[in-house]
Amino acid sequence: MNEITPIAHPAAQPETRQRKPDWIRVKAPMGAVYNETKGLMRRLGLNTVCEEAACPNIGECWTKKHATVMILGDTCTRACAFCNVKTGMPRAVDALEPQHTADAAAELGLEHIVITSVDRDDLPDGGASQFVKVIEALRRTTPHTTIEILTPDFRNKAQAAIESIVTARPDVYNHNLETVPRLYPTIRPGARYYASLRLLESVKRHDPSIFTKSGVMLGLGEERLEVHQVMDDMRSADIDFLTMGQYLQPTPRHAKVQDFVTPKAFDAYAAIARAKGFLLVASSPLTRSSYHAGDDFARLRAAREAKLATVRV
Repeated sequence: MNEITPIAHPAAQPETRQRKPDWIRVKAPMGAVYNETKGLMRRLGLNTVCEEAACPNIGECWTKKHATVMILGDTCTRACAFCNVKTGMPRAVDALEPQHTADAAAELGLEHIVITSVDRDDLPDGGASQFVKVIEALRRTTPHTTIEILTPDFRNKAQAAIESIVTARPDVYNHNLETVPRLYPTIRPGARYYASLRLLESVKRHDPSIFTKSGVMLGLGEERLEVHQVMDDMRSADIDFLTMGQYLQPTPRHAKVQDFVTPKAFDAYAAIARAKGFLLVASSPLTRSSYHAGDDFARLRAAREAKLATVRV
C-alpha cells in the first residue's frame, strides 16, 4: 500500500488539540473480545472505519463484536478536512473482499452489519459494483443479517451507481451530508451538498422500501439555523433517519473543533428533528453513523410499522 504524506487542509491548524470535555471521554479499547475482533479483521484482510477514522467508540463496539467494514481499500481519493483516512492513489480492488466481509459477519454472528468505503474516484463506477458484490455475498452467506451501507457520493456517476446498488436491495442506504452547505468548501471540498441530497432522494425514488439515513457533525462552526435548514432539506428528500454527533479533530493537521456542543444542545436538536418528521433521530456527542446501528435498525423498522398502522386506521 502506498504511504502518502498527509495533505495539509486549509481549515487545519498545526497546533495541539483542545482538551475534550468530560462528556466525550471514553475508555481505552481492551479485553479479550476486542482483541478477537481485531484479530478476525486482520486474518481476513479487512479494513474497518472504526480504526481508519479513529472512532471513539471502537472499544465499546468491538467488545460487542460490532465492526464496520470499510471496503475498497484503506486509501481515499479525496482529502476532506475532517477525515483521518489517508489520501492517495489506492491499490486495485480486492476480489476476495466481498466474501471475506460475509465470512466476518458469519464468524461475528452479526444480526446487522454496516458496510462503508473510501471514495474511489479512480474507478469507472466509483466502486458501486463492489458494494453490490458485498451485499450479494452477505445474502448468500448470512441471509438473516440485515445490511446497512454507507456510501460515498459517486461523483459524476451517481445515477448508475444508485440503480445498481438499490437493485441489490440493502436494508438501509446511508450517505452523510456531514455539515452545512456554507462549510463545504473547507470541510468537504470534493463534494457538493445538493448532489448528496439528490443521491438520497434518488434512492427513495427507486425503492421507497429502503430506509435512507444521513448524518451531520456538529462543532465545525455551523450556526443553529443552518442545522435546522439541513434538517428541512433532508426531510424534503424523504430521509428517514438522522444522526448527529460531535466532530472530534483526529490530528492537529485536520480542521479544528470550533465548539464542543453540550449534551443538552444535542437533545434540543433531536427534539426539533423529531418534530420535523424523521422516523428516527440519534443525537449525542458520541453518536456516529454506525454506532448502535443494529439496535437503531430495529427501532427504525418499528417506527415505520407504527406510522403505517396509524395511516391504516
